Amino acid sequence: MSTGRRVILGLAAPVAALVFAVVTSSIVLLISGSDPLAAYGDMFSHAAKLETLVDLLNRATPLYLAGVAVAIGFRMNLFNIGVEGQYLLAFLVAAHVGSLVSLPAVLHISLILIVAMSVGGAYAGVAGVLKVTRGVNEVISTIMLNAIAITGISAWLIKEWQAEGGVRAGTTTRTGTTPIDDSGLLPGLNGVVEVFTREIGQGKELTGVFVIAVVVGVWYHVFINRTVLGFDLRATGINPFAARVGGVPPGRMIVLAMVLSGAVAGLIGMTELMQTGFYPANPIQSLGFAGIAAALLGRNNPFGIAVAALIFAFLDVSSGVLQFTGAAPREIVVIMQGVIILAAVIAYEIMRRVRERDEARHASAAPAEVPA
Repeated sequence: MSTGRRVILGLAAPVAALVFAVVTSSIVLLISGSDPLAAYGDMFSHAAKLETLVDLLNRATPLYLAGVAVAIGFRMNLFNIGVEGQYLLAFLVAAHVGSLVSLPAVLHISLILIVAMSVGGAYAGVAGVLKVTRGVNEVISTIMLNAIAITGISAWLIKEWQAEGGVRAGTTTRTGTTPIDDSGLLPGLNGVVEVFTREIGQGKELTGVFVIAVVVGVWYHVFINRTVLGFDLRATGINPFAARVGGVPPGRMIVLAMVLSGAVAGLIGMTELMQTGFYPANPIQSLGFAGIAAALLGRNNPFGIAVAALIFAFLDVSSGVLQFTGAAPREIVVIMQGVIILAAVIAYEIMRRVRERDEARHASAAPAEVPA
């Protein structure tokens, strides 16, 4: 198969999914009595504002980290559904540990990030060990570990670690862990952005975790595609029996993949922690499950996951303006997200079959091209 055709097939699925989602959503809007052009116009005009772009990137950052965390498992043919519990538990422990110490900024921030990655990796590693030693399917174990982390461990620890008298946030008092000193908070990126644009208003602040997400994306690409360990991980995911014959222990690679997936998942909550400085009683949730959608739409590719995260972030940020303008019900965004995921799964399966058919035709034609 030529490189051009391979690129076309790779782009056809996500493009087809987006087009199908727009067409389907437009039909739903027409049935509900709304004007699709007015709704989409409001969404794009709102997204074009600098402050909205900051909100979009802040939303896309944890989605991207979640997508990479899920994708690491996918490359090993593992379905890590436990990203949700892993990042919430890591968020809580990192917030508490960060509040206990006062260090220079570099050391303080590094400690918090290391704790978050260690907790996320260790908790995900439990599912890997269960799969290797007891044959427990990772889907089942991670679902159970999610429940244990969210409704068990975290619910207990937040009660044990909550700040005396509550956390002061502006003029209100909220329940949460003891706030971290300013030395433990990553500075925002407004100063960098404003070098190229105007001043960012409305109190918006581009999170410094955006830089961490970029670093994670680069690391993921290099690790998976440019290292021996990444090759072993991919090979084991494709055929563990052949990998074993080649000297790669599948069990060790399963545990490694889960630990790395959990370590990246541990960074998801840092977006909120570095903004608020504490673990609230109601942290932002469902990012782990949204990461599954981002990984599926992005086909486990670091750039593809980034595009998917931006698309989902755009839909999330735009849902509020639809309710404000009255151009369409905000539920249309949920419909679009669901249709995109469904259409992407179907489109990728069609493209896979087309690719396999082309490869089979090329393989069958190859012997005829060899001179006698």
